Amino acid sequence: MITNFESLNPIDLELSSYRFELPAELIAQRPQLSSRMLVYKISTDEIIHDYFDNVGDYLPAESLLVFNQTKVFPSRLLGHKASGGKAELFLLSAHCAEGIYPCLIKTRGKKKIGDQFEFADKVIAKILKINDDGTFGVSFSLNTPQEIRLYLEKTAKIPIPPYIRNGESDEEDRLAYQTQYAKEEGSVAAPTAGLHFKNGLIEKLEKRNFETAYVTLHVGLGTFKPVTVDHLLDHQMHKEEYFFDQENELKIIKARLEGRKIFAVGTTTLRVLESSYGNHRVANTPYTTDIFLHPGKVVRSVDGLVTNFHLPESTLLMLVSALIGRQKALDIYALAVKEQYRFFSYGDGMLIIR
Repeated sequence: MITNFESLNPIDLELSSYRFELPAELIAQRPQLSSRMLVYKISTDEIIHDYFDNVGDYLPAESLLVFNQTKVFPSRLLGHKASGGKAELFLLSAHCAEGIYPCLIKTRGKKKIGDQFEFADKVIAKILKINDDGTFGVSFSLNTPQEIRLYLEKTAKIPIPPYIRNGESDEEDRLAYQTQYAKEEGSVAAPTAGLHFKNGLIEKLEKRNFETAYVTLHVGLGTFKPVTVDHLLDHQMHKEEYFFDQENELKIIKARLEGRKIFAVGTTTLRVLESSYGNHRVANTPYTTDIFLHPGKVVRSVDGLVTNFHLPESTLLMLVSALIGRQKALDIYALAVKEQYRFFSYGDGMLIIR
């Protein structure tokens, strides 16, 4: 990873430098039919206000848009302990290793190996592992992964962030909190920049000779884990798994060779592109990345980013700051607040053009 810390203002590496005031009413609770879009052109320092459906009017001709095609799975199970107390199981992966699923467990009292929890239809989950990071490994009383998957689809809730209706999802979120091109199941959070590409927008862009490619990074809870250190260089980023197939890798390589512009749709996509930049990746082989992009880190893989407006002091805001600078990011966020843009997962979009 190429760094450029020499000319960096030291405050750009301080957590407190990424705070900003956000009125609660600007935190979007439901998606809108037509999102707004703030366009920022770095080369001219120009800011434009528009609607997201017009994103193609600002992209350079024949640009390649790269999307994260991960799919959110229903992962929240609500039940009770053997003693009758409430219990919530939050699965961290749709896949198991030797019949053990990683999860978080929310319930009162100390948890130990062998504890059991009952959910709808008398399905039992049993703790088999307790990990140092506060996660658990559980098995289910159902016989096969296929049965468990069908049970989750029927019974579990779609996970949404706590700032959306206190994390309580409903049936509307099953569609709303999922990109229309989602394909590879495994995320506990949606790559929300992609939620703006709906109502045939991708097809309209392709008809205008914009190309599309797809990667997969399964979003874990670590994406939203708060930074707890005062200095960014002391923060250890979480690991996430990613992969892409040969066809999409070749599209990205070809676009670079032809000098066409590449835009990442979402921060997770950018993490994939930057992690794999300059390295050959075997098709359909999972890799892990713990890349942490912030001021001082040089981003080489893209010519722009489609993203949402992110939380104060979040690694996502720091990633945006790696592209445009911390002070410029905060200035733009202050303008977005003034202009009443909607923030976070169901909020409005931002297009950064380098």
